[in-house]
Amino acid sequence: MTNRLADTLSPYLRAHADNPVDWYPWGEEAFAEAQRRDVPLLISIGYSTCHWCHVMARESFADPATAALINDGFVAVKVDREEHPQVDGAYMAAASAFTQSLGWPLTVFATPRGRTFYAGTYWPPQARPSMP
Repeated sequence: MTNRLADTLSPYLRAHADNPVDWYPWGEEAFAEAQRRDVPLLISIGYSTCHWCHVMARESFADPATAALINDGFVAVKVDREEHPQVDGAYMAAASAFTQSLGWPLTVFATPRGRTFYAGTYWPPQARPSMP
């Protein structure tokens, strides 16, 4: 697996460089790969001091079984909201159509052209009351 986050400037992205998820940083390469594979994007937006971002990273993105599901069915994109506030703002607005509980990590499922079809925030690996 290519480690695309190791040399980025973002400390948040570099913190995910060793995840078993095959992350792409925000950019055209991810969209082109999603179109080539004909799979949706899983876009995960967060920032380095976000508590729940670190919890989801530990519980889900560091888990090999969860990572395998993500890698098989999606092109995974990791976005630092502090580097790309316009991306965060656009997807946060789209997420408001799916949930009233907005925040980070913001998890967006999008078509290969970037159109949101589902979104939410922190999702634990096991369902909890009011959380899938």
